[in-house]
Amino acid sequence: MTVTLADVAARARVSPATVSRVLNGNYPVAAATRERVLRAVDDLDYVLNGPASSLAAATSDLVGILVNDIADPFFGIMAGAAQTEIGGQEGTGRAGGEKLAVVCNTGGSPERELTYLTLLQRQRAAAVILTGGALEDPGHIAAMTTKLAKLADAGTRVVLCGRPPLPGSDAIMASLAFDNRGGGRRLTEHLLTLGHRKIGYVAGPLERTTTRHRLEGHLAALEAAGLGDPASGKGRDKGAGAGRPGQEELVVHGPYSRRSGYEATLELLRRAPDLTAVVAANDTVALGACAAVRDQGLRIPEDVSVAGFDDLPFSVDATPALTTVRLPLYEAGARAGRLAMGTETPPPGGIATITAELMARASTAPPRPTR
Repeated sequence: MTVTLADVAARARVSPATVSRVLNGNYPVAAATRERVLRAVDDLDYVLNGPASSLAAATSDLVGILVNDIADPFFGIMAGAAQTEIGGQEGTGRAGGEKLAVVCNTGGSPERELTYLTLLQRQRAAAVILTGGALEDPGHIAAMTTKLAKLADAGTRVVLCGRPPLPGSDAIMASLAFDNRGGGRRLTEHLLTLGHRKIGYVAGPLERTTTRHRLEGHLAALEAAGLGDPASGKGRDKGAGAGRPGQEELVVHGPYSRRSGYEATLELLRRAPDLTAVVAANDTVALGACAAVRDQGLRIPEDVSVAGFDDLPFSVDATPALTTVRLPLYEAGARAGRLAMGTETPPPGGIATITAELMARASTAPPRPTR
């Protein structure tokens, strides 16, 4: 049943004219009244009529691209590539077949993510692209499943770029998921092959899919080498002496930021002064890890090897060049843009796993026999 303006007015206990004023923003309304109207809009999931030119169609010319942090190259590269595909297509329509791509910066907030999806629903967005890892919270997953289903029912294409499929949702047109587990495993295997056995890990925020999958890959490599148990997250570190930290104590969580990498690496070096390598959750975190290693009077890679993840543009220009895992961010973003425009066929089953490639560079080397 379609929710009307009158339904919202009744729920908020105001006149339809007041609801219209709040939604159009063209007349001053008391703050308490405005809040009551907006709460009724959210409770009833009321969708505004879009511009007159889109009233006859299921959707408008708007495409929303949700990112955690537009200043982070990881998101910026994907969003830029998607926007190029969305805004640069040739066509025969009124504006050449292009659509307007709007980048929505959530700041990593689950509440903002849902709010932007609601706003895009009200604008009858033609498509929505959600980038990056998802929050692993049952309440948020349920809310996202409901919201994306309503978007899809209204004709909006839903594309995930760089995040795994949403459990229990059939509203998603396509999910382009990075092989974060495989990349994390290959990176740690590279260090193990070089001879490292005391490897610290600077993980991302808890309850993020990207964090969990990359850490699982790391732990799986340690388990295969007899150094840890990925099922429990606890390490046996068979070569460690009494009172020395096991692998479970060599993981520190924090934000995906340079500062987090710096502080976490200092903590890892405090826990294990004989650490020979640090794996960072992404390249930005790795920069902080490098700074912390140097500030302790240690050299990279002679004393401590450092590795990152993503292969962001600056990683090859770091000193020394950063060993990392390359994700094809631009290619994934461009593909998401084409899927959103309907110019590319979705992958079989709607899910595509994008391979992560190890990039071995100068920041990792065999450990010194003693230090």
